Amino acid sequence: MFTTPAFSQNQPPQTPPPANQGQPPANGAGQSRDRSVIKPKPGGEAIKPQDYSDSTGYWHPFSREGKYILIDQKKVWTSPLHTKHRQAKWWVAFGGATGALIATDKYFAREMPRSGWVNSVGTDVSYLGEPYTLLPIAAGLYFGGTAAHDDHFRETGLLAFESLADVTVIQLALKSAFDRQRPTEGNGNGEFEASTSPRYNSSFPSGHAIETFALASIVAHEYPHKRWLKILAYSYAAGVVGARLAADRHFPGDVVAGGAIGWFVGDFVYGRRHNPALDKKPTLTGRILDHVRIGGGLQ
Repeated sequence: MFTTPAFSQNQPPQTPPPANQGQPPANGAGQSRDRSVIKPKPGGEAIKPQDYSDSTGYWHPFSREGKYILIDQKKVWTSPLHTKHRQAKWWVAFGGATGALIATDKYFAREMPRSGWVNSVGTDVSYLGEPYTLLPIAAGLYFGGTAAHDDHFRETGLLAFESLADVTVIQLALKSAFDRQRPTEGNGNGEFEASTSPRYNSSFPSGHAIETFALASIVAHEYPHKRWLKILAYSYAAGVVGARLAADRHFPGDVVAGGAIGWFVGDFVYGRRHNPALDKKPTLTGRILDHVRIGGGLQ
């Protein structure tokens, strides 16, 4: 006598679960916004489906950038009024570290060894943190990605541009408000409301630090699994910060404050503008980056 299969007794057949059930989506798809630390409410995406490289081409995504930057400024300047409990720790850590450094800046400036060649090298390396260097990098990412039909790479360049625009406004406002002396001004104590330079060109916070760390933050958020690329981006920013100290243009408090602000602005812009669908699109640039290793060239 044959036995009756279980599914014939008014029960639906049981199908095996998908092979990837319980596993994170490939390439972190669906989880990419979680890379943001402050986790802002998602806004309009920088690269929308109608903007993909095989659709409207080079220029269309820039039509929204002016509006996006204005929205960013409103969100950034009003953020202290809407800080959530999980975000308050970042304000406390940032404020405490900055205050402690400012209190000891004058002692650092007095003990800092000075020599002509160190100052000269610091001045030369500082050019890597100027807008005329960083903006072409952002443009190269965007237009290079467009030429390669790599919309993820295009988004990296567009978000880098948006972040640089945001931190430029922020640094000019903060410099003008604090008007801090540079290490070579006055008695070298870094007094506030006392700079002999134009207020918008005062010492606090460091413009080089805020801009290079904003760019590094975007690259690191966009490619979290490319460790070598994250190391390269942050090393670039750290090198510029070190150059500003070596050139005797900033105190430690200036560069730490600038670096932290730049990183968080990059984190904010990424959280607001990233299109998670781009993480799932296979790209030529992604395949190339997958085979690059520090110290080993192409693998």
